[in-house]
Amino acid sequence: MKVKALSLAVAMVLAGQAQAAVPHTVPTLPVGSAAEMTSPYVLAAGYTQKVIANRNNQVALGQGNSGNWDMIDTNRTGPDANRYLFMPFETDTGGVQRVDLWDANYNTRTVTIVAPGTNGFVAGDASRWTPWGTYLTAEEAWSDPNQPASGYGRLFEVTNPTTAGANGANFVQRKIGPADIRVSHEGLAFDKNNNFYFIDERNNSHLFKFTSTNPNATNGADFFASGKTSVLRVGDGMTKEATGGYSWVAMTTATGAPLANAIVKTDPNGMVILDGRATPNVVDYLGTNLDRPEDIEIVTLADGSEKLIVATTTNHNVFSVGLADGMVTKYVSRGTIDEATGLPVGSVFTNPDNIAIGPDGTIYVIEDQPGGVENLWRTVDANNDGVAESMGIVATLQVEGAESTGMFVLNGKYYVNVQHPDSGNDMLVEISPVPEPETYAMMLAGLGLVGFMARRRAAR
Repeated sequence: MKVKALSLAVAMVLAGQAQAAVPHTVPTLPVGSAAEMTSPYVLAAGYTQKVIANRNNQVALGQGNSGNWDMIDTNRTGPDANRYLFMPFETDTGGVQRVDLWDANYNTRTVTIVAPGTNGFVAGDASRWTPWGTYLTAEEAWSDPNQPASGYGRLFEVTNPTTAGANGANFVQRKIGPADIRVSHEGLAFDKNNNFYFIDERNNSHLFKFTSTNPNATNGADFFASGKTSVLRVGDGMTKEATGGYSWVAMTTATGAPLANAIVKTDPNGMVILDGRATPNVVDYLGTNLDRPEDIEIVTLADGSEKLIVATTTNHNVFSVGLADGMVTKYVSRGTIDEATGLPVGSVFTNPDNIAIGPDGTIYVIEDQPGGVENLWRTVDANNDGVAESMGIVATLQVEGAESTGMFVLNGKYYVNVQHPDSGNDMLVEISPVPEPETYAMMLAGLGLVGFMARRRAAR
């Protein structure tokens, strides 16, 4: 018990370690240089990095791997929870791979479980573990409101994510309710009541909620078979990216049939769908416009209430949607204070894209910018009011042509993909905080005490 207590104490020190400033821009590495595989990031003081998977290696091993590794999630529940990381391929032949964090062998830890192009899957972006213990991904591809419906914008479930062998996943499409809501997917999230949230990733688009009639379902077929889909409306819905009180405006019945005047189309595969991009522009279902909503994550506060954090890339904002208090606030923006300068971050903060939540509730934001410019930020909301007091840079990407995607925080470490570098060698990077000198002293003293107590017990 003393060893466990010591480990917890050390972990808490590491998690709370202060950030040192790093440059807002850095020179990029030569394309394809060996340094891409050793130091893809310039890190704040107190962090180390290592590449734990890369695309060139997977291709050399004969695995189907189309690249553009995107959003990351872990097996949050069930046997061996948090052992695996899952991520899709955001290409014209999308797929899914699994990384075994418990496997020390570089050549065996990463396995493509959904072969590229399975079921016509394209632009795999979304990544979310389900409450019933499976994995969801979805396509970031959909048609404009005035165009015929495309065959994409689909949600998919891997029903055997932890046990599937190479190319062995059971990969099935799940309609979002019987209306089959289609959008350009990125962020997916479940709240504590198993409401399901998703976005449409484009300018003048929207945030949605699906409320299943069977929220405690034990499989995706039952969960998505019946339920109401609604769109977020802040105030009267007329102001883009508004803050203040909000409501959820239903686009379907409680069981999922399209309501009158919702935009229903037929896709090229003959499937009748509800256009989630066009319908919120209809006056009956007016939703609040967001400019390129991308990732969404849910943070739980000390009182048990939840906030949905939403990054909107075009206007450089991150919003907090209070699921209990019915209020939307601006979480971070260009007006947020930069820890490095004490001044508003201004244009140094550009195009927020991915969101990650640390075990202590800390919210991290990754920009969608080119290597050499793009930063990974740690935010501080000390009073949990949904408005960050400050933000500081943890890392700056220095890989030419790349962007960071899918950051996930697990066991005190940051996992992030370096996507579409000019070298073509996508990478999964593990960034770890390291103890500061006084922390090492505390740890060594603690381990010495544990050893002394063990010797005393042995001598009895």
